[in-house]
Amino acid sequence: MTAGGDQLMAFYETLLAHYGRQNWWPGDSPFEVMVGAVLTQNTNWLNVEKAITNLKAADKLSAWAIDALDHEELAQLIRPAGYFNIKARRLKNLITWLCQNYDGSIEALADLSVPRLREELLSVNGIGRETADSIILYALEKPTFVVDTYTYRVLCRHGCIDPESDYEQTKDFCESHLLQDVALYNEFHALIVQVGKNHCKPRPKCTDCPLVCYEHTLDL
Repeated sequence: MTAGGDQLMAFYETLLAHYGRQNWWPGDSPFEVMVGAVLTQNTNWLNVEKAITNLKAADKLSAWAIDALDHEELAQLIRPAGYFNIKARRLKNLITWLCQNYDGSIEALADLSVPRLREELLSVNGIGRETADSIILYALEKPTFVVDTYTYRVLCRHGCIDPESDYEQTKDFCESHLLQDVALYNEFHALIVQVGKNHCKPRPKCTDCPLVCYEHTLDL
């Protein structure tokens, strides 16, 4: 690996200057953010907003209300988010875990450490590392760096991580080279998503990319 904290912070400052603050994660409450973290898998945020609007309109955007829904009812309410049968199962598993262990209160998770939170969230069937970290960072405002395909691609192309790096190795690299700061992790992840969506695609569009001034490779 050839890059460290100085290069990561240079990336952050360059992206922030180019895109501005992203104001992630949209949501009226920590619980809504948690639900959104499950629904946003493999879809865009506009579709998630439609699904959340459905839950609100049906007065079902609460832990106990979702827990009381049967699978078909929940699947139809979140249908706009796509993969609605799969997501209904995952969301129901998460909410049932919350109700059974924490009386349906996301606020009850606030006293748990990040390692304990990750362990418990990852024990829920259908909750993967990116979703768990998104819930911890954006809903609970605790410092854990969220990694996604864009993160891996950007950091790998710029020599920060090896191509063989997995989720945990990429996460560890970021966390070991950045200050442990919720606001920084929040904004940096959102900015990486922006540059990934606009430029660092499988077939990259390096022209006008804000990171084009840094050494990079297109071998991915």
